[in-house]
Amino acid sequence: MPSPAVFVFHDGAWTEGNKLVTGPMHHAFWLSSVIFDGARAFDGMAPDLDQHAARAIRSAVAMGLKPPVTAERIRELMLEGIRKHASGAALYIRPMFWAETGGGPIQADPDSTQFLLAVYESPMPGVTGLSATLSPFRRPAPDCAPTDAKASCLYPNGARAMRDAQARGFTNAVMLDHRGHVAEFATSNLFFAKDGVVHTPALSGSFLAGITRSRVINLLRAAGVTVLERSIRPEELDSADEIFSTGNYGKVQPLSRWEGRALQPGPLYRTAREAYWQYASDSAKI
Repeated sequence: MPSPAVFVFHDGAWTEGNKLVTGPMHHAFWLSSVIFDGARAFDGMAPDLDQHAARAIRSAVAMGLKPPVTAERIRELMLEGIRKHASGAALYIRPMFWAETGGGPIQADPDSTQFLLAVYESPMPGVTGLSATLSPFRRPAPDCAPTDAKASCLYPNGARAMRDAQARGFTNAVMLDHRGHVAEFATSNLFFAKDGVVHTPALSGSFLAGITRSRVINLLRAAGVTVLERSIRPEELDSADEIFSTGNYGKVQPLSRWEGRALQPGPLYRTAREAYWQYASDSAKI
């Protein structure tokens, strides 16, 4: 299978292919002073590029880095990278910041912060439905990890939740927060519907406030749907009418199986997905 097309902006220039940018003595490689963000282009649309660029800046600052570019410049480069690909291609758009050692054996030097943007082919997942189980692994408390940043060091914990779930025959996992309440899926934010009302975990500081999550909440409310952001106990998912996810990679996807219980994509999931695609078509054409 041929490798996907990838264009990388680093050190002021675009290159094609998987550019190598770090080594074993670099802080980012060794101690993970790396943040990233992820945006999407698909069907000639690229929603919320400005928000993804701004969050990349906030994440870098939260990790003690000093971004050498502005959010506005990141958005400009995102559009440049999209135009290097075929029109309408499904792309993942990933800005990154990292730094080198300074100020001590484990601290990064903010003045050494580097920026990279990768724009590469990545097909949108289908809507056949996820399956999920409750994970034994939890999201960390905000005083235990840099949960206010989209930091690379947070993702191995989600990866082990995914491995555990897949070993038990599921495609994803639901993770609890540090208090024992539902946080999110291992890879995306979680919503469920019950008796015509949509519920999603309130932000607790243990998981990132998803850009697609916020967009879908606002779109559903604009469509007249009641959306409650609140603390959710895991057993509430057992009686949900619908469960679905939101996230940059797949946008809005249904859950087809929770533990041993089959679910169907329902009307509120369809409202959320259709409203999101309509929003993107109306305001994010490229």
